[in-house]
Parts: sequence; C-alpha cells; structure tokens
Amino acid sequence: MSNSLFRKKTVNSVLAEAEHGASSQMMKILGVRDLTSLGIAAIIGAGIFSTIGRASFNGGPAVSLLFVFTAIACVFTALSYAQFASTVPVSGSAYTYAYVAFGEIFAWIIGWSLILEYAVSNMVVAISWSEYFTGMLAGFGVSFPGWLSSDYGSAARAYEAVQQSAASATDAQRVLAAAYEAAPSIGSLKVIMDLPAGLITVLITALVYIGIKESRNASNALVVLKLAVIALVIGAGVFYIKPANWTPFAPNGVGGVLSGVASVFFAFIGFDSISTTAEECRNPQRDLPRAMIYCLVICTVLYVLITLVLTGMVNYKELGVDDPLAYVFQKVGVDAMAGIISVSAVVAITSALLAYQLGQPRIWMTMSRDGLLWPIFSSIHPKYRTPWFSTMVTGLLVALPSLFLDMQFFIDLTSVGTFFAFIMVCGGILYLDAKGISAQSKFKVPYVNGKYLIGIGLIGVVAWGLSGGWLFSSMAEKPLLYVFYLTWAVLSVLAFQRNFSLLPVLGILTNLYLMTELGLSNWLIFVVWLVIGLVLYFSYGYRKSKLNRSPVQQ
Repeated sequence: MSNSLFRKKTVNSVLAEAEHGASSQMMKILGVRDLTSLGIAAIIGAGIFSTIGRASFNGGPAVSLLFVFTAIACVFTALSYAQFASTVPVSGSAYTYAYVAFGEIFAWIIGWSLILEYAVSNMVVAISWSEYFTGMLAGFGVSFPGWLSSDYGSAARAYEAVQQSAASATDAQRVLAAAYEAAPSIGSLKVIMDLPAGLITVLITALVYIGIKESRNASNALVVLKLAVIALVIGAGVFYIKPANWTPFAPNGVGGVLSGVASVFFAFIGFDSISTTAEECRNPQRDLPRAMIYCLVICTVLYVLITLVLTGMVNYKELGVDDPLAYVFQKVGVDAMAGIISVSAVVAITSALLAYQLGQPRIWMTMSRDGLLWPIFSSIHPKYRTPWFSTMVTGLLVALPSLFLDMQFFIDLTSVGTFFAFIMVCGGILYLDAKGISAQSKFKVPYVNGKYLIGIGLIGVVAWGLSGGWLFSSMAEKPLLYVFYLTWAVLSVLAFQRNFSLLPVLGILTNLYLMTELGLSNWLIFVVWLVIGLVLYFSYGYRKSKLNRSPVQQ
C-alpha cells in the first residue's frame, strides 16, 4: 500500500492526456496579457482594499517591508511554479505538479488544500465586496438593512459588548449591535446574514459557468479600472502624507509586523490561479511563466506604495477597518475621493472574485479526471465548454459560508494549506533537477549552486541567534521553529551532496518560516480539513484512482 500511495504520473502521460484527452474540449483563447490580467485580478482584490488595513493596524508602516519579504518568498515560489507550468501545462496547478514529483497522496493533500485556499479566499473577497457595496449605497443615501449585510457572530459579539459597556464601545460595534437588535427572529434565533456577499458570488459563478471568453473580457476590463483607482489613490494620497505618521516605523516591533503574515500573505496567493487556466491558453509553456512573474512584480510595487501612503495619511492605529482606502480619505476630509474609491472598489473587487471562481472548478476538474473525485466533477458543458458541475459546486461552497461567517475567520483559514502547497512546488523543482526532467522545461528556475551557500546561511543565522541571545527564546515561543531549523539542516546536507539549486531551497525556507508565524487556530482548522480530506481519499480516491486500475480497465 505504501508504494501505491506514492504512485506518480509521468510528464509524458500528463502531456498526452492534455493533447488528446478531455482538456482538448476547452476553449484555448488566453494570451500572456490575459493571464497577467487574471493574476493581477486575483492578487489585488480584498488584500489591497481591505486586509491591508488590518495588517497595518498591527504592524504600523513597517508592514510595507513585510509585503516585500512576503513577495520575495512568492518570487522564489513563482519561479518554481513557472518552471512546472512550462513543463506540465495543464489545469491542476500545484496538485498536478505534486502528482508528478511526489506521488498521489501528496497530490491529494495539495489538491484538497487548494480547494480550501480558493474557497476561503473568495469568501473573504465576497464579504469585502459586500462592505464596500453597502458603503457605496450609504454614500448615495440608500440605507441597506444591517441585519442583511452582517454576519451573525460579529453582530452578536458587538451587541454583547455594547450591553456590557456602551460608553467604551466603538462606532462599528454600535452599528452591528443596532443591526442585531433590528433583525427579525425565528424563535430565539436572530435572522442575520450577509446577503450581498452571497448574491455577488452567485452572479460571478453564473458568468464563469457561461464561458472563459466572457470571463476573460470581464476580467480585463475590471483590472484596467482597478489599476486606475490604485494609481489615483497613490497620486492623490501623496499630497496628504505626514511623515510624522511613519514614526515609529515598527511601533509593535518585529512581532507586530509578523502578526500580519496571514493577512499579507493572503494578499499574494492569487498568482497561482494563473496556472489553473493552462488548458485554455494558446501557448501555456511560453505565456504562463511570463504572466506569473509580471503580475507578481507589478502587484508588489503597488502594495508597498499603497501601504506607505495609507500609513502616511493617518496614524496606523486608525487603520483597523475593512475599507481602509475609503476611510483614509474620509479622515483627511476628501469625501469625494472616498466616494470614488467606494464605487470603484465594488467593481474592482469583483475581478478578484472572478479570478478565484475560475480557478477552483479547474482544480476539481483535474482531480476528477485522475479518478480521485467523482466523474461528474470533470464533465465539460457541451455548449459553454466549461466544467459546469464543478463551477456550480464552487459557487455553493463560497456563497453559503459567506452569508453567515466573518472575514477574519476566513483569513486565518487560508494560509497553512497554501504555504504547504508552495513548499511542495519548490521541492518539486529539486526533484525535476535530480531526475533530469528539467531538460524538458521551456522555462527553468535560474540555477545558482547552493552546495555551500545553504549551509553557510544556516551557520550564520544560528551564530547570530546565539550571540544575540534570541535563538532559544524564539524557539521556546514558537516550537515550529525547531522544524524550520531541522529542515534547513537537512537541506544543507542534501545541497552539499547533490548541488541543489539555491532559489527553490530559499522558496522552501521562506515559506516554512512564514508558516511558523501562523497561530494555533490556523493549524487546528487545517488539520481538521486535512483529516476530512484523507477520509474522502481513502474511502473513494485511493480505490478509484486511474493509476490504481489495471491496463484492461484503463
């Protein structure tokens, strides 16, 4: 059984399936501009319009450096993704890459993690969209019922807080408490839901269902608008920056900055959604790598500039809101700009929702083709040429939870599985190199010999930690650092023996380090999700896998 758990697909078999199998039914219309636009749509969504405020509230202006650090981690990962995409240009993203490099059980875990990543990301985006939408309506004098634009948990907690101490309650808590009081009841249960979040998800799902061409055109138009709004915010906000707001630069220290890892990393994960559309690209082996790098560079620059503008316009302590871009202009008295941002954000955030809703059904579809999920998940609509059933399931998975749960809960859910997927993709490049498969890659991660550098880096960090007295104290606070340093030591030995490429190893280490910054709740929820996935795999996927069938059955 252990051997069958690690059974692998070959690059040649994957390419043969892509050329002659079900993927030939997909409409191949995407070019590098479309793919770059799709990546920007996914990366610059709720991250820049919403979660960037929460991260800045905790870390202050220094969060701009966290964006740079996280982007560096993503660059190493994106290069690895790009090589895999040029080698195995199919829709499975990291799932397929893990199938080729590490075997079926790892592929399943990655695929199952990606399902969580895409669904949760879209829930955050949908909730953020709802907040900007209701804010936009309020700007036009239309009052949307609070009990139809809130989640039950937040409203109930706010009501309790106001009851305990109305004087110390924040304005946001008072608004939510009022919504809780006004909500109709069924028995003793208040009827509270975020209706706009659910409805926009249904509408976007319908667009994705209809076709990739329509989705592409909508995405391109929305991204142009989004970039125009961000340029306007940066250009106008520069004139209201007060350098005093940047002091202290890291008011809560390194710990405060790193506490925003989940929010900041959430803002970047969209670049891997590009690889899910590989089967709808005209030239995936050439265009996918380019698009991944282009969109990551563009978005990193924009994130850093936006963070510096926001924290320069107002004190970081005021940024713990869900609509920071509109808020800062209201704070400095430029209400007209705040109104423009609110209207534009409603449209712009929609593009991020569209990108993720495109990506997740194609993960389901690829897993189904391999026999790990039921065949209906890979069914292609005869007219629209999209994975229709997977798209519908994706819509339900996103719409229903976004009606009732709060944003921070979903942000905390996102990161563990994504980090794990990224680590597997970076490790997969080391496998391709070791097996000589990299020779088939049309794009390769630039090779820098890590034979000595990886070990020297470990020795340097450990020596620094011992001399500064922080090494063991930090490991006591975060036990996962033991895993981090042990992994680094193992990679140092293997690099010395096998001349590992430096950049994929740096991708593994940076993603692993960021994982150590995540809270206990992130890990517990991921473990629960993983257990559910393994039960499903062993009850269905393990037996039905195409690689488990005899030649006659195939």
